[in-house]
Amino acid sequence: MSHTEHHRPKFLRRFLFLDVLFDPRTRVIFYYAAIIIALGAMLFHWLEGWSWLDSVYFVVITLTTIGYGDLSPTRPITKLITIFYSLNGVVMLALVFDVVRTLRGWDVNKLARREET
Repeated sequence: MSHTEHHRPKFLRRFLFLDVLFDPRTRVIFYYAAIIIALGAMLFHWLEGWSWLDSVYFVVITLTTIGYGDLSPTRPITKLITIFYSLNGVVMLALVFDVVRTLRGWDVNKLARREET
């Protein structure tokens, strides 16, 4: 096996950000995101009567602040939940981006130190 082939899986994990997903330092954020998505899906499924797929889709679209507008809450309580999810999504995305930036910064510093030696 060549030197390049040996590092290909590691490169793919890094390129797809899978290393960040499985890094012990980031697990809390991703567990939090999974809980928020699951809880939101349950709430919208029960309160709006949407399918599970539509509920998960709406929560993810809302958390990422995309908001296509093809699904909209119709009840006052679900409108309040949507406001919470919109604000929470901005914070959650900022946390994820900051963690990725920090981990990549550590990687760059580690490589720079390795180059110096």
